[in-house]
Amino acid sequence: MLAVRTALAFGAHPDDVELQAGGTLAGWAGRGVRVELACFTAGEKGSADPETDPAELAGVRRAEADAAARALGAAPVHFLGAVDGELEVTMALRLAVARLVRVVRPDVVLGHDPWRRSLLHPDHRAAGLLTVDGVVGDLAGVAARDPLYVPELAAEGLAAHRPHTVLLFGTDAPDELVEVTAAMDAKLASLRAHASQITDDADLERRIRTWNAAIGAGVGLQYAEAFHTLDTRGR
Repeated sequence: MLAVRTALAFGAHPDDVELQAGGTLAGWAGRGVRVELACFTAGEKGSADPETDPAELAGVRRAEADAAARALGAAPVHFLGAVDGELEVTMALRLAVARLVRVVRPDVVLGHDPWRRSLLHPDHRAAGLLTVDGVVGDLAGVAARDPLYVPELAAEGLAAHRPHTVLLFGTDAPDELVEVTAAMDAKLASLRAHASQITDDADLERRIRTWNAAIGAGVGLQYAEAFHTLDTRGR
């Protein structure tokens, strides 16, 4: 992969990015890469307690997400305002992705793999499509990379920007493994910041270490994260 100076990661909910790509982002941040995160929703329905107030939980989860970003060495999180459990691929959200890409101007964008077989969570599928479409625009008609799309962004002074790579996480077709051995403590710290979602800290660490060890085992890495790569330069 080409050099990375700035990275922007999109998740459907708080903790999605940290779970799938936290080690990669923490490792980059430790080497001086500017890392920014975005959440389509605030995860306001992420509770098993039917008495939970979604508005109150949204506030809790936004604060947890910012704490998790700090643990990774990232900037405060951008929230795009969609409703948890109701995320859909809309032109308004495609435009929000394109706008953020033009503002942040990342070399690499990360997001959910929307084409993974048996990806059951509809928010994750929608988040992946929004991310890819907002960057590449082949399906969207709204793209961060092409100057004639969405002239209102140009009117805002936001010039088109083409990240060189999109990395899709949660994939069943990995072609890029990133070693995260040195960043595992930061990844775990970022996940622990999502305290409202944790019932057993020891089990969380065991599961994450087992999972990332299994990804790395086939190529001789202690811990790794897996991605499917889209090279946007020729698209």
